[in-house]
Amino acid sequence: MFTVTETARKEIARYFENRPAAPIRLFLNSGGCGGPQLAMAIDEKKESDTLFTLDGMDYVVDTEFLNQAQPLVVDFKEIGFKISSSLKLESGCSSCGSHGSCCS
Repeated sequence: MFTVTETARKEIARYFENRPAAPIRLFLNSGGCGGPQLAMAIDEKKESDTLFTLDGMDYVVDTEFLNQAQPLVVDFKEIGFKISSSLKLESGCSSCGSHGSCCS
């Protein structure tokens, strides 16, 4: 299951008002000091993706990732986009949110 709330759809449409439409990828960003986080980026569809088209916008998600993470929900709050899923993402140490060498 994949959902983009009405609020998020409006913000995405606003972003593309003066830009050419492009597929939006949802993925697990595992790099960085903050630990793994769900993210969005403009990208092209790949053979291994599932494509969702909502209000004329294309969203792509790696099918294997989708099977592990669903339901995926994209919402927009006052501070930005919030992506939620069934994944249990670990938070890191109290100072930076990671478990790597930066916490030593």
